[in-house]
Amino acid sequence: MHKQLRFRAALLSLALLLVVVGVWHIATAPRAAAPVAAMSAEEAEYAALMGQAPAAADAAPAPDAGSGFPTPAQFARLAAGHLGDPFYDNGPNDRGIGIQLGHSLVRVGLGYLLAMLVAIPLGFVIGMSPLLYRAIDPFIQVLKPISPLAWMPIALYTIKDSSISGIFVIFICSIWPMLINTAFGVAGVRKDWLNVARTLEVSPLRKAFLVILPAAAPTIITGMRISMGIAWLVIVAAEMLIGGNGIGYFLWNEWNNLSLANVLFAVLMIGIVGMTLDLMFAALQKKVTYAE
Repeated sequence: MHKQLRFRAALLSLALLLVVVGVWHIATAPRAAAPVAAMSAEEAEYAALMGQAPAAADAAPAPDAGSGFPTPAQFARLAAGHLGDPFYDNGPNDRGIGIQLGHSLVRVGLGYLLAMLVAIPLGFVIGMSPLLYRAIDPFIQVLKPISPLAWMPIALYTIKDSSISGIFVIFICSIWPMLINTAFGVAGVRKDWLNVARTLEVSPLRKAFLVILPAAAPTIITGMRISMGIAWLVIVAAEMLIGGNGIGYFLWNEWNNLSLANVLFAVLMIGIVGMTLDLMFAALQKKVTYAE
């Protein structure tokens, strides 16, 4: 039954994709040029003087696919070119998509790792103390909704290094879901299990690793999954500001070059990498989830 549902869902997804591509193809199909109306001799002479003679209009080149909205075929050829050689390096403004994604993933990984090292232990402490939970919660609620674009000027001024500032913005924006979910998961561990551990005189360290951590693991992984989505979302905006390299810089640079096809390709790659990261955390969450 489950396999049949997955198969039907895959067919529906494929059908939706074909519909989107079909609408895209129709919307970007070249239009036939309107016939030029007959002109009198005086109108033709005036048009020639103004540089608008019919012959000049007929000889005008077709719009460049790189600077306009591409057709599906044009986009497929461009994507094949990028993916065929993703690691070339011809200078600061001409690097392959693999190198750009690599720089972004390194920044995300460093900022996310720092957030995880702070959020999970601190979340354990907060979750085990109702007093601390209530005391720190207002600070979390104030800092949590602040945009990464608001943190960037502060980071650039204090750190004075654009790459480290980007990592800091990843850290400060991805720490909150992990912290909140860890504290919530630890606070929600069943009291019966804690009472049994207390009765057996289990040490606090063993209780944390053998009782609380397994019980709170699904909630903690959920927070980590949400934080990874936020981190990957934030890096694009951060790299647009700090420049140099990364998928966000690549997207902004191609927009400045008026290459909408490359912008669309960058958007697609951001979505695919984000989906891959989310699927990895979904698989990890499935392994630690248990049925009571």
